[in-house]
Amino acid sequence: MVENIKLSKNFWLYEMLESQTARRYEFEEQYEPTEKIIDNLKALCENILQPLRDDLKTSISVSSGYRCQRLNTAIGGASKSQHLTAHAADIQCFQIGNEELLKRIAKLKLPFDQMINEFNYAWVHISYDPSKNRRQILEAYKNSNRQTKYREITL
Repeated sequence: MVENIKLSKNFWLYEMLESQTARRYEFEEQYEPTEKIIDNLKALCENILQPLRDDLKTSISVSSGYRCQRLNTAIGGASKSQHLTAHAADIQCFQIGNEELLKRIAKLKLPFDQMINEFNYAWVHISYDPSKNRRQILEAYKNSNRQTKYREITL
């Protein structure tokens, strides 16, 4: 396992790597990220998560950050998920709720690529990629066949 380092004032590498599923299945590569993965996580924290936390003045819980390929497959993640490149995090804010969290991110005009209301605000997916920050806002839902689908929304 790599050394735990600060990615920003309030975010640490270990919290962006942690996964109960990876621990359960002993996916050791989850905890051995490359320098590129660490750099991408640092950029995500510095450009999105830390400015958001500073504005909220309260903690943000990261339920999923970087995912190695085996972890992403095990949890049924999208084959081109931005979690695979460490450009995304799934977050929650228990103090203000996830609907308000999503609205605050949009209001702050942070340079995100995608922000997704996941299944009626169960969590918020946020991504940052310096090569394409589209500021796309989506919501995830299940169709009648129980497949996950996405649609654009406006706030």
